[in-house]
Amino acid sequence: MLDLLKKIGHTLYRIWFYILVSVPILIFFPFLMLFSVTEKWYPQFFWLARNIWASTILFGMGCPPVILREQRLEKGKSYMMVANHTSMLDIMLMLRISRNPFVFVGKKELSKIPVFGFFYKRVCIMVDREDSGSRSGVYRRAQRRLGQGLSICIFPEGGVPDEAVLLDDFKDGAFKMAIAHKIPVVPITFYDGKKRFSFTFMSGGPGRLRAKVHSFFETGILAEEDKLTLREEVREVILKELQGI
Repeated sequence: MLDLLKKIGHTLYRIWFYILVSVPILIFFPFLMLFSVTEKWYPQFFWLARNIWASTILFGMGCPPVILREQRLEKGKSYMMVANHTSMLDIMLMLRISRNPFVFVGKKELSKIPVFGFFYKRVCIMVDREDSGSRSGVYRRAQRRLGQGLSICIFPEGGVPDEAVLLDDFKDGAFKMAIAHKIPVVPITFYDGKKRFSFTFMSGGPGRLRAKVHSFFETGILAEEDKLTLREEVREVILKELQGI
């Protein structure tokens, strides 16, 4: 009987998540449509996504964000934000971390999610990892958004790794881009995503959703050949933090 009740609870928890994802989008649909018509209105779109959509989901799921900071983002400055990927809640938690508007670089497959995917493909930089042309196009679109004063967010593992993997290998893209545009890399550790809302269906539950913003890596004096060293140094910061939990 207890196992049955747990299964029912987990199922309802999952359903509730998708309700929280969808309802604010439907309520604010006209404003989201308006602010996604042109890139110059993206900061207004970001404000709604951060302060209403993400907050509704995190607090509605009983997962209040707890964010520790070794260094703070400066208003009006562009950054390359990178974090370990643990859960669908990572998107909402990342939005709560930064008041500075940023654009996600993410998998094309997410655009297929009902309701969410409609706006995802309008405001995010999508990449098809099987298409080299798509990958090269990411750099051009990111350059344009950085030129508009925005930041970029990439999960450098390339996806959510298996449950048993603490931290997967990082891909080069974020670090190559940061060096090319001479913007700081901001390493961020997400601790609790797998515990709160993993991709294992019968799991998860309310509780704190912690994140730590580490000291930034400056790229002003780096060249492209330094990208691998930068990649591994950033990964090591996040890995040591996860190992120390």
